[in-house]
Amino acid sequence: MLLWLFQQLGQDIRAFNVFNYLTLRAVLATLTALTISFIVGPAVIRKLTTLKIGQSVRSDGPQTHLVKAGTPTMGGALILVSVAVTTLLWADLSNQYVWVALLTLLGFGVIGWVDDWRKVVEKNSRGLASRWKYFWQSVIGLAVAVYLWQTASLPAHTELIIPFLKHATLPLAAAAFIALTYFVIVGSSNAVNLTDGLDGLAILPTVMVASALAIFAYVAGNAVFSKYLGMPYIPGAGELAIFCAAMAGAGLAFLWFNAYPAEVFMGDVGALALGAALGVVAVIVRQEIILFIMCGVFVVETLSVIVQVASFKLTGKRVFRMAPIHHHYELKGWKENQVVVRFWIISMMLVLIGLSSLKLR
Repeated sequence: MLLWLFQQLGQDIRAFNVFNYLTLRAVLATLTALTISFIVGPAVIRKLTTLKIGQSVRSDGPQTHLVKAGTPTMGGALILVSVAVTTLLWADLSNQYVWVALLTLLGFGVIGWVDDWRKVVEKNSRGLASRWKYFWQSVIGLAVAVYLWQTASLPAHTELIIPFLKHATLPLAAAAFIALTYFVIVGSSNAVNLTDGLDGLAILPTVMVASALAIFAYVAGNAVFSKYLGMPYIPGAGELAIFCAAMAGAGLAFLWFNAYPAEVFMGDVGALALGAALGVVAVIVRQEIILFIMCGVFVVETLSVIVQVASFKLTGKRVFRMAPIHHHYELKGWKENQVVVRFWIISMMLVLIGLSSLKLR
């Protein structure tokens, strides 16, 4: 909206042409999302508290978590609103990738909202039945995958990039591309959701990964930089830097309220949506493997649950004291802040490794 307005004004007043620069709009998107969340955040928390939309706590978990019972949840809706409004304000709304990313974010947000609503308002401990949750995730994931395949016009749009190797790509057939896209979007969505169990644990790694993806999007959408760095040129992908910047800004503002001791929790409405958004951006800019690396903490959290369930079903024994793995370390004696900050540090290292692939080839 604002981009269109400034482009119209720029025809008569050249100073407004500065807003055509993607880097400036990315910075402004970050600040806009931050501002919206800071202004609206306290009111949202008060409303959630008034409605008694509070978090339930597992009785078999760490006893230190019992004090969290009743803390407002579904705060992820604040993130989604901030990202959506900011993207609509600063992104080029004629860009198809912007709409794919935004609709994916909101689609998975609706799934998470229904799940949270049934748990905390309707007092249904199961929330949205798992089969229906995965069904609707699959519907959206497959729809996005098919759309991206159908609209691909260059080989680079569907090739799998092998990082750290110069010009190493793997052409993907339709079935392979659609399957990969589906698993990246749905997998990253559920991985972030599983990680969201401690104050601030999931949101800062999400911010860091989103910020890194903004850089990848900017490079992929720039013919000069992509050629220089040996990355595929994806026309239009640069606008996703605005979307990613909005996620980073909204996420940082949410961390203000979600830091220990949390005033509000993200809930499935935020975690499922943000994870899916990271996945779809990674697919569009052809950085699925890099996403796997940068989201290493999310991956390990997910694997810990898979290993725990498989081990218990096959042998009757548990590998970890409790899964996901952040609870394992809590039960080993680590304080919550120690677990969170250490996982943040690991995430930062993994994101830096991912960014190094821009030049190390």
